[in-house]
Amino acid sequence: MDRAELGAFLRSRRERIGPADVGLPLGPRRRTPGLRREEVAALAFISTEYYARLEQARAPRPSREVLAGLSRALRLTDAERDHLHRLAGAPPSTAPGPPREVRQSVLDLVHRLPGAAAFVTSATLEVLAWNDLAAALMEDFSALPRRDRNLARRAFLGPGAEGRGLYGVSDTAAFARHAASRLRTAAVRYPDDPEVSGLIRELLDGSADFARLWAAREVDGGPTVRKTFRHPLVGPVAVNCDALELTDRDQQVVIYTAVPGSSSEEALRLLSVIGTQRMTTPG
Repeated sequence: MDRAELGAFLRSRRERIGPADVGLPLGPRRRTPGLRREEVAALAFISTEYYARLEQARAPRPSREVLAGLSRALRLTDAERDHLHRLAGAPPSTAPGPPREVRQSVLDLVHRLPGAAAFVTSATLEVLAWNDLAAALMEDFSALPRRDRNLARRAFLGPGAEGRGLYGVSDTAAFARHAASRLRTAAVRYPDDPEVSGLIRELLDGSADFARLWAAREVDGGPTVRKTFRHPLVGPVAVNCDALELTDRDQQVVIYTAVPGSSSEEALRLLSVIGTQRMTTPG
């Protein structure tokens, strides 16, 4: 535990927050920037004396409960919260399972890409968020129960299982390798999560393809830079594939874009109008 640095860090975080940021009145004769020590202590549900001793580098090591209260009171970011724990000699514990909550800024990004199909996946390839064009190109994820939004389960056990190609994509084998390698990494990162182990058992029992890939023990499926969807309404749609890693959440933002001026760009533009509605041909 680095008492001096812990105290200095707490003080710096306290001084950057104004009373209005935490719903407190400004009040008269406030001489110091930010919150008072007693205000932080009240927000963190600890005594003012103990908080003062923390800032003065005179307190014993705080518990994880105290650190959690201070993180909330001081509005710490994820990185700042982890730093606080390490200064206190209590490194943050590993998440029991893959994080499923998507940051609001990431949700905003996904929905501000009208010309691209974009979605967010967890460490186990569960689709957590998507924009309208992704739903039109792939499927309406909002109409599926949560378990069926998992791309690995859909690829190996679903409608496009065993080599037929999920969503009619051209890179069936490459995606299968990618899925198996991501799940192997997830199994190591989250060894105690029953959803991760349950998904892997389900795939091993139900898919010979997955069992073969799992036995190969690959941990780097390699990126796919281009693929073609065979869409039932607009035909082939060739897209470039980019995946942005969100390392703090163990998530990926996947973005599909078409070459400007191509027939695939026109197909995506048509899909953005059609959406997820079903179109039938008379007669």
